[in-house]
Amino acid sequence: MTMQSLKRRVVITGYGMVTPSGKNTVETFENCTKGVSGVDYIKSFDTTGFPCRIAGEVDDQWIEDFENRTDQKLRKFSSRGLRLMRIAAAEAAEMASLDKVDDRGGIGVSLGSHGDNPSVNEMLFVNKFYDGEGHWDMKKLTQSGGYPYMLFFRRKPDTATSLLATLFNCKGPTLSIVSACAAGSQAIGEAFRIIQDGKSDVMIAGGCEATIDFAGMTGFILLKALCEKYTTPQTASRPFDRKRNGFVMSEGAAAVILEDLEHARARGAQILGELKGYGSSADAYRITDTHPKGLGAIIAIKAAIDDADISLDQVEYINAHGTSTQQNDLTETRAIKEVFGERAKDIPVSSNKSMLGHTIAAAGAIECILTLVGITRSIILPTINHESRDPKCDLDYVPNEARRKEHRVAISNSFGFGGQNACLCIGAFEG
Repeated sequence: MTMQSLKRRVVITGYGMVTPSGKNTVETFENCTKGVSGVDYIKSFDTTGFPCRIAGEVDDQWIEDFENRTDQKLRKFSSRGLRLMRIAAAEAAEMASLDKVDDRGGIGVSLGSHGDNPSVNEMLFVNKFYDGEGHWDMKKLTQSGGYPYMLFFRRKPDTATSLLATLFNCKGPTLSIVSACAAGSQAIGEAFRIIQDGKSDVMIAGGCEATIDFAGMTGFILLKALCEKYTTPQTASRPFDRKRNGFVMSEGAAAVILEDLEHARARGAQILGELKGYGSSADAYRITDTHPKGLGAIIAIKAAIDDADISLDQVEYINAHGTSTQQNDLTETRAIKEVFGERAKDIPVSSNKSMLGHTIAAAGAIECILTLVGITRSIILPTINHESRDPKCDLDYVPNEARRKEHRVAISNSFGFGGQNACLCIGAFEG
């Protein structure tokens, strides 16, 4: 008996999301199948003077509709990211009939989240209690109505995990993952490990992000990471295209319900797919750059495939990190070539960020689900806005139109700013 055969198999019994392209998974996938972009001009704050004035924003009405029909206890502590996460997790939990699991101590939560940035008004409000000479009027600040108190909780990344566990009555292990663009995939991967190790039977896992605000945008603008040259918002994100010039910020949330196979079978849960492998690595290079040769990405991809105990030939699709930056797209292409060799040119590779923008901590979770739905529907989502071929990015990026193609095994890449890498291997369930 091999070590692989001793591992608990981990299946997916529910999923949910909310993105700039849809209020749930079905709507998001259908719009992405049509190549519809969710990117537009920013409405949530005044971007006058910003070199980048576009993003992928979730419609406030979708949030209000959800909150109007559900219990909103703990709402005052919730970041906007967690408000989005509640929508995604509710969809996933309903699909998995999570409320029917009796042992709540066997359900854990693993969440990629970075918390809220303070708004300009919030920063100005707090500053009123400072005299400019090193003295704070803490008495007046304390008596100001609890406003700073709530701000404290909303900015803490671990608060979202704790509140989500409370809201869904999950009393098992909890993890708060803070690893930039890799957070959502790492949250799913680490939840996968917890179930494999027998420390939990079920995990809610995913990621959320909502930092389209002055503080969130300014940092990336100063780093020259955002797209500043575009004719329309919808054509700004163009992964692997020669004219790409930066990524587009976005917000959203996604959750999967991961479950031990035997536990799912015993309770009659619908099995939607299987998480087969997970790889994680660090570039150990620079805090502001990924390794130019993709060494960390190569380690993560190989680790996920080895963990799944499959051959390279079994990988039939790659959901790329594909940010639309000069560096990432070239580096990821190099990494794919290094791992798959000559076969790399025969594997469809596409980037959901061409339509959704970059949802940071939510990206890996959203892309994991879109990959799974693509497997079940035999559809590979496109890389839109791919108009000018880059001779250095010469793989099959499924340009501009979705492709109908049966496939059973795929990998989904997430490579974080600063060199944090994760790769998930996702497959159709084979009983």
